[in-house]
Amino acid sequence: MSAHDPGPQGPGRQGAVAVERVFRAEYGRLIASLVRRFGDIDVAEEAASEALVVALEKWPETGVPPNPGGWLTTTAANRAIDRIRRESKRDAKHQAALMTYDGTAHEPTGPVEDDRLRLIFTCCHPALAPEARIALTLRLLGGLTVAEVAQAFLVPETTMAQRITRAKKKIAAANVPYRVPEAADLPERLGTVLAVLFLVFNEGYLASGDGDPVRTELTREAIRLTRVLRGLLPDEPEVTGLLAMMLLIEARREARVRNGQLVPLHEQDRAGWDPALVAKGHALVRECLAINRPGRYQLLAAVNAVHTDAPTAADTDWSQVVALYDQLVRLDPSPIVALNRAVAVAELDGPSVALALVDRLPLQSYHPWHVVRADLLRRLGRSTEARDAYGAALAGTQNSAERAYLSRKRGELV
Repeated sequence: MSAHDPGPQGPGRQGAVAVERVFRAEYGRLIASLVRRFGDIDVAEEAASEALVVALEKWPETGVPPNPGGWLTTTAANRAIDRIRRESKRDAKHQAALMTYDGTAHEPTGPVEDDRLRLIFTCCHPALAPEARIALTLRLLGGLTVAEVAQAFLVPETTMAQRITRAKKKIAAANVPYRVPEAADLPERLGTVLAVLFLVFNEGYLASGDGDPVRTELTREAIRLTRVLRGLLPDEPEVTGLLAMMLLIEARREARVRNGQLVPLHEQDRAGWDPALVAKGHALVRECLAINRPGRYQLLAAVNAVHTDAPTAADTDWSQVVALYDQLVRLDPSPIVALNRAVAVAELDGPSVALALVDRLPLQSYHPWHVVRADLLRRLGRSTEARDAYGAALAGTQNSAERAYLSRKRGELV
């Protein structure tokens, strides 16, 4: 055991946890900066990992520096430079990186000036399959672990690791340039970029790992990047819809966890919602309605607008929610959309109707499916089946707040 890590409960371990938290928050920005400079994903990832090792050695003793992101970027860049200098053969892009070692050189930014958003557009290159684009970008920019990305795609971790590795190899083999996307490239890549931002936000909204149950650094960064994207493409209603959806969900953040337990929407204290974010989200939804070109994210935003417009859970207009999901199913006939629609149907037509819909969905590996089934079975008084469903739901999540909620609900069964 190292000197700075005396044990799970010791101050060294607490310092290491603080370092890891900062690193996760800064990871996407760090990778974006390194890829822009060195033009190589592997160099960027290895340099970032080496910077983390140095931080784990130093910060528990010296404390987190005032500008941890800047410290990590400088350290990682130095490690990358050292690696390049050790190589016997250096290509032109590495030579160029060495020439800009003082950090004073600036390349053209094109229409996308934000480093992280630029790398998202770059990773969403049409040479890669859509799922590979999203997976790679979530790993690099969202700072999600391979396991977290795998959960977003409902595939085993080993499958996702192979998919990400293949994507990086294809980028290298096809010589896909890490260049600034041209304005003409943006519309073609927009759908994938929106999907990435949506999934990053989702991971922050309800983290799949066993750390913080809500990762605010991810939700805030997804919102920030979507705002930047909206400034870039102000006439794209799906960008506006995604931002509206994020703001309306983020408005409820402070009410979502209480005493270490997840609080479902119908139990939340609505006085704890952020009224400014609710108002802004509603205003953006109205903008989308005026444009009248409905899309997936606009409809999801409208669903959240209905929820946040109701003064109490009992006042929710479930018929409108179901109607919105009916539109969404026509645009996106996926089983996950159908599952969310069934939740609304349960409020309108009862849990037995909803359960019949849920049981037909091929989502046995998707833990929210078990959560929904458990709740419907509980409401129908089928306690034994509900207990089993809660057990399956618990087995599918590491989120501490969600586990506490599911355990409580299972314990209440008679």
